[in-house]
Amino acid sequence: MSAFASQRFRGGGTTISFGERFAASEQFDAIFREGMALIERTAAYLDGPGRKDARALGGSVSLLYATESMRLTTRLLELASWLMIRRAHKEGEITADELRVKRERVRLAAPGRLSHVKGFAELPLGLRKLVEASFALNDRIVRLDSAMQVMVGEPDGGSPVQAQVARLEQAFADRAPGDERPSY
Repeated sequence: MSAFASQRFRGGGTTISFGERFAASEQFDAIFREGMALIERTAAYLDGPGRKDARALGGSVSLLYATESMRLTTRLLELASWLMIRRAHKEGEITADELRVKRERVRLAAPGRLSHVKGFAELPLGLRKLVEASFALNDRIVRLDSAMQVMVGEPDGGSPVQAQVARLEQAFADRAPGDERPSY
């Protein structure tokens, strides 16, 4: 049984991995299809109507278009990598160890929005919709990835609860200086 399937803990029971169950579900297949469709729509837009839209822009909006389209492409490449790695594991093409190594190379962006992008509203609607859809997909995948993280390297008899607490402590330790969130 893979490290992703389950873990024994002191009480003698077995924990069931959300990641393993989710990756094998129709819901994963739906997110996979959604992600691949978004990549296809983005490529079609950027290679077609997006070129025309970009030529019609002037000055700083033209530069913003180029910047946001590159960010969009980068974000989608990372999401596609995550989806492909998870699917390869689901299909038995890679082992749990290979999944872990490959997953560590993927740089998922933290959940976010475009409120910080000055002039975003001036971009063509087609690009704005694709960027917004990519952020929505990114946010879902980041949450799923977090839920699917595996407690690796824990000695037999380790507590899944302790591992979860350690991950929460790490998440709060990674806060930026001056972050106003309360610490518990």
